[in-house]
Amino acid sequence: MALSIYNTLTKKKAPLKPLEGNHVRMYVCGMTVYDFCHIGHARVMVAFDVIARWLRHSGYELTYIRNVTDIDDKIIKRAQENGETFQVLTERMIAAMHEDERKLAVLPPDQEPRASEHVPGMHQMIQTLIDKGYAYAPGNGDVYYRVGKFEGYGKLSRKKIEDLRIGARIEVDESKEDPLDFVLWKGVKPGEPSWASPWGDGRPGWHIECSVMSTCCLGDTFDIHGGGPDLVFPHHENEIAQSEAATGKPYAAAWMHAGAVRVDGEKMSKSLGNFFTIRDVLEKYHPEVVRYLLVASHYRSSINYSEDNLREAKSALERFYNGLKGLPSVPAAGGEDFSARFAAAMDDDFNTPEACAVLFDMVREVNRLRDTDLNAAAGLAARLRELAEVLGILQLEADAFLQAGSGVDAEHIEALIAARKQARADKDWAESDRIRDELQAMGVVLEDKQGVTTWRLG
Repeated sequence: MALSIYNTLTKKKAPLKPLEGNHVRMYVCGMTVYDFCHIGHARVMVAFDVIARWLRHSGYELTYIRNVTDIDDKIIKRAQENGETFQVLTERMIAAMHEDERKLAVLPPDQEPRASEHVPGMHQMIQTLIDKGYAYAPGNGDVYYRVGKFEGYGKLSRKKIEDLRIGARIEVDESKEDPLDFVLWKGVKPGEPSWASPWGDGRPGWHIECSVMSTCCLGDTFDIHGGGPDLVFPHHENEIAQSEAATGKPYAAAWMHAGAVRVDGEKMSKSLGNFFTIRDVLEKYHPEVVRYLLVASHYRSSINYSEDNLREAKSALERFYNGLKGLPSVPAAGGEDFSARFAAAMDDDFNTPEACAVLFDMVREVNRLRDTDLNAAAGLAARLRELAEVLGILQLEADAFLQAGSGVDAEHIEALIAARKQARADKDWAESDRIRDELQAMGVVLEDKQGVTTWRLG
């Protein structure tokens, strides 16, 4: 089965056919680094991490670019509030972002261009757009894009120019020809960072940044452009208009967008008090629990972030790790039918919920085999881990996960278990039961099997 992906541009699924041989070039809009990353950012990070992992697992040569927006209005405002330069702020936030990614097992992209490093390229593209009549400089230091001149504007978002013009207006300090025109270059304002340009000192508009970084890293036309659900309009629509007008070529062959994160059924918003950074969440939940919550839903679907769903994700992982626990380390063996089903799910637009269902069937089979053929169970468990690696899960030692985040002293628990074992050997059943009750009160569940006692958190 050929790998097929859903294209936001065509609103259809179609087989992936790389533009150049077996080489897939993918650009994903990354973070605007003015604050710590939130759970919506984690959704995009993890979704495209899984996509990148499966492309490589499937044998494609992948070049994965994810940019950093390190200069924009929010960054400038936050840096001014903090009394620091935008560079100091963004360096700190980029370091925090990388730390969050590592905890969530998100692999780094091949390149991570920063907007501030590509200003000369932005000058070149803006000048090309001016020369072609798609942009204009009214003389106040700004440069605007003529939306009405680009045929097909709105083709990604399915918006019509005439509908967009209803209610659109020009701000007092703008010199637009049309309310829909958007800024490519912003003239300098007091106290803001700026770069010299042919139109005066200033800084780039947000949309031009990604057009330049993507084409610089991947060429005028590339295979996949991705991002969050809120970027379809106007950001990605404007990227298409700029890039295709400048180069005269199609921009991205396919567009992929991750679904939104809702919190207890509502849109995540600071004003609603339901806004969570990745760091907030990881203080309460193991990183793999958060990652599992994100991969258990299809990347295009919305996710409902709730305490109940996080508990369900934790319970699901405990089922897996309990199935993997205590097996000898052997090479992956067997499970060909499971592997084929897993591949079919992932080849169908990265259908991770179905892929997870296959993994559950595998762990059930591991548990069935455990009592009759330990080596076969261990071989299948190794195969399960092999497939799960594509999703970025089930790579820990079972006990390390099952005992993680307890806030209890593992050495103390092991000492109590040893004391209980001695009490049972002495046939002191009252003491044995007392110790078991003490452990249960600590949230520790004991499992006695073949003379060996293991423990996990309940």
